Amino acid sequence: MLDSSSNRRIFPQGRYMMFAFVFITFFVLISVLSIFIIPVSSYNFIQYNQSQVSALISRLLSNSTVSSPQFARKFDGFSRRDSWFSSNHNFSSGKTMAKPSSNDQIPKRTNGVSVEAPSPNGLSFNHDFSSWKSRIMPPDDARVSENPNGYLRKVKSPQGSVTNSHNQSNLIGKLESLVFSKNVDVEEEKKKRKRHRKNWIEKMTHCRFFNGRWVEDHTLPLYKPGSCPFIGESFDCFTNGKPEIAYQKYRWQPYECNLPRWNGKKMLRLLKGKRLVFVGDSLNRNMWESMVCMLRSVVHNSSNVYEAADWKDYRLAKSYSMIFRDYNFTVEYYSSPFLVREWKMQNANGSTKETLRLDLVHRSSDLYRNADILVFNTGHWWTHEKTSAGKGYYQEGDHVYKQLHVMEAFRKAMTTWGRWIEAKVSRKTLVFFRGYSSSHFSDGQWNSGGQCDKDNEPIVLEKDLPHENNRVMMEAAEAILTKMKIPILYLNITRMSEYRRDAHPSIYMKPNMTNEERMTVFKFQDCSHWCLPGVPDTWNEMLYGQLLLKYRQQLLKYKQ
Repeated sequence: MLDSSSNRRIFPQGRYMMFAFVFITFFVLISVLSIFIIPVSSYNFIQYNQSQVSALISRLLSNSTVSSPQFARKFDGFSRRDSWFSSNHNFSSGKTMAKPSSNDQIPKRTNGVSVEAPSPNGLSFNHDFSSWKSRIMPPDDARVSENPNGYLRKVKSPQGSVTNSHNQSNLIGKLESLVFSKNVDVEEEKKKRKRHRKNWIEKMTHCRFFNGRWVEDHTLPLYKPGSCPFIGESFDCFTNGKPEIAYQKYRWQPYECNLPRWNGKKMLRLLKGKRLVFVGDSLNRNMWESMVCMLRSVVHNSSNVYEAADWKDYRLAKSYSMIFRDYNFTVEYYSSPFLVREWKMQNANGSTKETLRLDLVHRSSDLYRNADILVFNTGHWWTHEKTSAGKGYYQEGDHVYKQLHVMEAFRKAMTTWGRWIEAKVSRKTLVFFRGYSSSHFSDGQWNSGGQCDKDNEPIVLEKDLPHENNRVMMEAAEAILTKMKIPILYLNITRMSEYRRDAHPSIYMKPNMTNEERMTVFKFQDCSHWCLPGVPDTWNEMLYGQLLLKYRQQLLKYKQ
């Protein structure tokens, strides 16, 4: 249709809207490609191999011309001291360069030569930054003349030759610099990490963790004192008013290596979907409470750490189970001070007699034999009067020994426990045996006025270490562990614990009491168990280090 007054063609409104829609759609598509494909890919393309990147660049460059103001300005920005990276684009924030002004014009020809994208044929990628720079940046003494439009320029070299700044090699170099923004060889990095893991595993495998010394570390404790509701009252020395807090500030430092520092988040992942079970006397309950508090302190929602509701039935057996719901695992404790069964037999006159069955494991053994990780201990109860005397107390089958030396009874009990491990526990279960934890009674034993409330510093000299029968007992245990058919991981904490006379509850076993009241109320001081936070946290760091080592060994074996 023609307008008679001006002979101009009048487009119907519908057709005009269609052309407008097509134009806007094309502009949006070009903008999206220029904003996201090129800048974002400069970091993400490093994940692709060279053939994939080459193919993608070929698709971007083939049969195209430099017609977008944004695209042209981006490449001009490279030549201007990489100002596009520093000013126009921020990778961390995702902000793109400013749009060109309405006065900007795109030259289609410069000196009669069309400005077109170079052919991708023969495109190669050199991982040498010096070659990239030579393509992107002109020589320092080159004379640069700006194009009146501000987008393109000519570079005059010292030899007098004039070249276009967007020639083929320059543009390819810029794209290489954009795609491979970091000189990273992925395969080489993988090999380096693998070598590092192998070296770490080799070093940790041969390191004697338990040969070392205590050093001060003011980043400790691993959780805030008084913050964990699962610590038994008699172990919560901070709440009970123990005035010295220096006992919380010591870290064990092996002589031959560095003990892996506790990483609670990593430990949560290692335990995900598993059962970690502590079995033994009240010193293992000490360790169990420590582990629960260490893990609870790093979970996102501590209300999702709670005692199993159906575990109330086992309270008479002194057994506990804490659920970590967010990670679907449990940390459990079973009381079994001898690891074998305490027994009652009936005498001829109808009375009952307490004995210790050296040929039967504890009754609770069936409840935890399928656990993923088992941590056993025994020791302190073998030093008590009845077991030390050994008169009419030890039993095998129907036979009760009139007299049996405590060390012989201990060997028989450990042998029974070892046979049960070999026969009933899965080969997939990691089994640990924790060594004897030393006591520090002065001027008597636990039931004869022994004290430790005035010991405020660790023992420094080896000659001052306590000399108990625990070393003989642990040597007997070690001899049995080495003869077992399945590997037992031995946490030999005896020597390292002997130095820590300062970290026992002593008279601080209840809150809101004066020292005079404590001395009156408590007939005995506790110089056997440990304050929490305290020494058992280090035992659990040892356990964590062994679990981490096992995990990395399995991971390396799997990848090979």
